Amino acid sequence: MNEKSATFQLLEPPSPEALVPHSWLEPWMIAVAVILAALVAFLIFRKKKTAAFDSLSLRQAAYAKAAGALENIATTAARDAAVQCSLILRSYLATAVCDPMLFETHEETLSRHDSLKGFSDTARLAAQHGFSRLASMKYAAEIPDADAREVIQESHTLLETLHHGFQS
Repeated sequence: MNEKSATFQLLEPPSPEALVPHSWLEPWMIAVAVILAALVAFLIFRKKKTAAFDSLSLRQAAYAKAAGALENIATTAARDAAVQCSLILRSYLATAVCDPMLFETHEETLSRHDSLKGFSDTARLAAQHGFSRLASMKYAAEIPDADAREVIQESHTLLETLHHGFQS
């Protein structure tokens, strides 16, 4: 019986921090990730700068499209011509000056104080008169007794007035 006698000695328990696994994420890694995210965001927002807005070329393109559409109207009914001319002229204004006239009623457009604010007084009055005439033809109870070619010609004249009526 050659057993060693064991001494009972109280040992300190291991610290609880030793039982927690070490994180692989270091503070310098977080700093690098934040810097990279800021750099990527800066590059993305810097590239999103819009090109210079060329309003003259936009107006020219809208004018050419509207003039071509007015010449391609092939109806003999004055009401149909008035409807098509009104749509073409409103589309021109929506494109050329970013006016919401295309999506408004005639009364809403006339009641809006900033309507056609970039135009000369002559062009503004011509537009009010021209669009009022087109609206009266479109919404008349009786079919208007007018020539469709005359309606188209008046609309073309209004388009010319509007196109040359921009204030500098």
